[in-house]
Amino acid sequence: MRKSVVLLLVIFILTAPCSIVVKPVFAPSVIENSWATMEPMPQVDALRAAVVNGKIYAIGGVVNYEYDPVANSWTAKKPMPTARQYFGIAVYQNKIYTIGGSWWDSDIGRVQSNANEVYDPLTDTWETMEPMPTNRSGLNANFVKGKIYLMGGRTVGPQYLTVALNEVYDPASNSWTTKEPMLYPVVAYASAAVDDKIYIIGGQDEFNSPINLDLVQIYDPETDTWSRGASIPTIVLNAAAGATTGAKAPKRIYVIGGTLDGSDEGTNIIQAYDPENDTWTFGASMPTARAWLAVAVVDDLLYAIGGSPRLILSFLKTNEQYTPIGYEEPQQPEPFPTAPVAATSIAIVAVVGVGLLVYFKKRNH
Repeated sequence: MRKSVVLLLVIFILTAPCSIVVKPVFAPSVIENSWATMEPMPQVDALRAAVVNGKIYAIGGVVNYEYDPVANSWTAKKPMPTARQYFGIAVYQNKIYTIGGSWWDSDIGRVQSNANEVYDPLTDTWETMEPMPTNRSGLNANFVKGKIYLMGGRTVGPQYLTVALNEVYDPASNSWTTKEPMLYPVVAYASAAVDDKIYIIGGQDEFNSPINLDLVQIYDPETDTWSRGASIPTIVLNAAAGATTGAKAPKRIYVIGGTLDGSDEGTNIIQAYDPENDTWTFGASMPTARAWLAVAVVDDLLYAIGGSPRLILSFLKTNEQYTPIGYEEPQQPEPFPTAPVAATSIAIVAVVGVGLLVYFKKRNH
């Protein structure tokens, strides 16, 4: 009898681990070079976007929303102290810097700003920093090796003026310096930083000819020098750009949307630049044609947020996700044991156990 009890305990111990069925975890399927519609923004304005700890912050005018790509949800945050549009935005040590920009004054028209305000997502607070030396808007900010670079844009004086300025902000010392100006002055361009170089793409200088430019101006902060890349195939203004890192998709700069040369209507084209080979390709068309949009990159997925379909600005709440060319999810290890394996193991151990019980009972009799 004691042997039978011991044997039953052995069978239980053997079968217990096998009876735990681990269900495989399947990541959502992704198709490279394709679009998906995500949860729209609750409120609209002329936006810029930045990423901190996997969350996207869409900021502009009186709007500051945090978007969680995993939960596909939006949360309202504290807006900028100085309500502005068309400013530069960059991240340093998990804080978001919004620099320059402009706003509309009904009495005097568009006012150019030199404001420099930093947002801390952790505390949902803003702080005022040293202003940019030159008031201007229609520019972007790019972060490279501890510095934030503000290039080009439009100033205001006796008249509007498109500039080639390259003013550099050091967040660590809260100070500014001036570096080598751009090859050509531009406003309303797209830009991104890849491998510590800054790419200024397209844009316009409406006070000189040609007005709209197909240029790719490449700045190397290490040497403080400029060079030119292959021209963008289709001239666009007021587009936005985001760069993939090479982790899940090849390194590319994606120039998304914008207005076409000579048109006030937004476009849905995507142009992808390969910095290594200095070549261009086209991606799948964006579902919603628009310009003046914001683009953010999380895990090598691009999010096109907001924007307007035409120059008479009527901003959209649209949020569309783009899976870039060559995107691949890391392979997930096979869960073990799977349900069929567990069931088979239980059956085999059970049969063996019953056989041993019968054997010992006969032997005892």
